[in-house]
Amino acid sequence: MKINDERLWDSLMKMAEVGATPLGGVCRLALTDEERRGRDLFITWCRDAGLTVRIDEIGNIFARRDGRDLTAKAVLVGSHLDTQPKGGRFDGAYGVLAALELIRTLNDASAVTDKPIEIVSWTNEEGARFTPSMVGSAVFAGAIELGKAYGLKDSDGVSIEGALTLCDYKGSGALTKDDVDSYFEAHIEQGPILERNGTEIGVVSGGQAVRWLDINVSGFASHAGTTPMEARKDAMFATAEMASSLESIAKRFGLKGLATIGEISIANASRNTIAGQLYFSVDIRHPEPAKIDEMEEAVRQAFEAIANSRGVIVKIDTYLSIPVTTFDPVCVELVRKAAADLGYSHEPITSGAGHDAINLSRCVPSTMVFIPCVDGLSHNEAEEALPNDVSAGANVLLHAVASRAGYQNQAGA
Repeated sequence: MKINDERLWDSLMKMAEVGATPLGGVCRLALTDEERRGRDLFITWCRDAGLTVRIDEIGNIFARRDGRDLTAKAVLVGSHLDTQPKGGRFDGAYGVLAALELIRTLNDASAVTDKPIEIVSWTNEEGARFTPSMVGSAVFAGAIELGKAYGLKDSDGVSIEGALTLCDYKGSGALTKDDVDSYFEAHIEQGPILERNGTEIGVVSGGQAVRWLDINVSGFASHAGTTPMEARKDAMFATAEMASSLESIAKRFGLKGLATIGEISIANASRNTIAGQLYFSVDIRHPEPAKIDEMEEAVRQAFEAIANSRGVIVKIDTYLSIPVTTFDPVCVELVRKAAADLGYSHEPITSGAGHDAINLSRCVPSTMVFIPCVDGLSHNEAEEALPNDVSAGANVLLHAVASRAGYQNQAGA
């Protein structure tokens, strides 16, 4: 049993038209009109496939195909439809539409599973409009309270609850974590490893630890033309030194240590005024629990030492802490076996990015299927995946999910 290559690709390209950007990318920020249109299209396709669609209180979309046992827990499979402001055509949408193609293929074969299979499209995975990221799956998994999620606001002061109401996607309840047997998610790798190794399928063993830090540097604003260099308490130059030290710290931890400054802003910025107050964000990642702790401590010590040497004050707050994630070994093995049985080259891999599967793994057995993306590029309008890889990942997803759901007639199909 194989998926319909052309049908899956056609669905991906049609979804990419919703919020399309001039340079070939996509802008479907969570709960905007563009994403609403993407949601509407997805729901139309689900209903055309005979699925029962439900929407929960945080706007997650669930589309169900019943199994023989109507009391059995569902095998959940999906990803997200929201994108970065200048995102690509495959990040998230691939996992949702590969799940839909899985269902279409089972329908074509009149295949019956013991357990129900339920597609999900999660709300606000990207975190590009509302922070933090992965809000829909976090609420579902119990990591964020619904009321707190409702109060999250975008840069214009619009709350998630307000946006849900405006786009008519504030549901009244659907699936809960207690109704779920397991969770599978297909995704582009968003990195260069699979492509570099010439591997078709990444069998994802888990996700690395992530720490987000908010850094506030307080110096003293004064005139750029009259204040001698030795008399300055320059928040910007202190920040520049901190940024340089951050890069050095990451490199000390080898290829697995990662550090990024993603946001920076100067309060009351002026061309001829020394920066008195500055904010920047730090993102550090590592796949080993002890190492991420070491990295964070090294960052804190370095930043405080720099601040002391320059006569400024630094305040460091932890905004987000995601521990190392280990996916369910039984589900991981189903993905590995599917790839092997189908003849695809495959290798174990750790997810470098955050995904909804990370949240789901806290409450149900979970895993992921990775496919290569061209040049490892993602969160970019030039993001690309090759049709053969798209099909390979969807076929692996099909067989792994069908096996978990109790479809017994795959051999030779």
